Amino acid sequence: MENIDNLDDRVVTRSLREEDLELETSLRPKTLSEYIGQDKAKSHLKIFIEAAKKRGEPLDHVLLYGPPGLGKTTLATIIANEMGSDIRVTSGPAIERPGDLAAILTNLAENDVLFIDEIHRINRSVEEVLYPAMEDYSLDIIIGKGPSARSIRLDLSKFTLIGATTRAGLLTSPLRDRFGVMSRLELYDIESLTEIVMRSAKILNVKIDRSGAEEIGKRARGTPRIANRILKRVRDYAQVLKGGEIDREVAKEALELFEIDELGLDKTDQNLIMTMIEKFGGGPVGLDTLAASTGEERNTIEDVYEPYLLQLGFINRTPRGRVLTKHCYDYFKIEYKD
Repeated sequence: MENIDNLDDRVVTRSLREEDLELETSLRPKTLSEYIGQDKAKSHLKIFIEAAKKRGEPLDHVLLYGPPGLGKTTLATIIANEMGSDIRVTSGPAIERPGDLAAILTNLAENDVLFIDEIHRINRSVEEVLYPAMEDYSLDIIIGKGPSARSIRLDLSKFTLIGATTRAGLLTSPLRDRFGVMSRLELYDIESLTEIVMRSAKILNVKIDRSGAEEIGKRARGTPRIANRILKRVRDYAQVLKGGEIDREVAKEALELFEIDELGLDKTDQNLIMTMIEKFGGGPVGLDTLAASTGEERNTIEDVYEPYLLQLGFINRTPRGRVLTKHCYDYFKIEYKD
């Protein structure tokens, strides 16, 4: 499972937080028909699943990749449901030794699904054990030590491995090549996020009209996890101050209170941008210098804050450092000097 980020209190973080666990479990769709968005990935998976079922074979191993919070774990559960299979869930960091993986694999039944989240973080010695398991449904085990050591091969039940990663580029080529199905999950458009908010509100018994759901979807940074988290916050605001019903105006008022602007930027994003403008003239500025100036870790800026600003076209990476774009200056109504 994804690591829970206990240090990040931002409503708009894509990282999995403690409060998300119960919420996501209750809101998780069970079938492909209930799953909103990701039409390209869904259409491909539907064909592969139907074909595997007609042949009476397990589905090819599947790699799901894309930014956090887009529904990789949900999609893995749906694949298992559609195949009529049980699913075993674990994560790359949790499988520390080859013996840990061997114990999991030998306990899988025929056509079971093994879901490994953060598969890019799997130990290399564990990865070596995974190769024959994925290719031949077998496990090579060394018994004994020294000159008397010998290798035996155990046959495994045929299974489907579903790997999920936010960083597909960190997978080794031998592991990546063993996946028969590779699906990239894209950031969601506002229409899909609006539908997700409407569906979640219905499950949570929240009164919301489409305009309110759309306002939440606009500020969710293309991510269902963030949309559902914002919905919870706006629900609380509406229940305490507005009689419990959410429309566009109520959503706007709540999101202004929580300091999330129309593009989903919060105070942390704005602080990063204003630091670049006020201290460095918009750049170029090196990542280490920017980290020191904002009091943030280098990796936090690169992995947490920067991707969405890049997606918006607010920031460019250059050989000399980070540079803010004219589009960013225009949005904040600040004069741009080329």
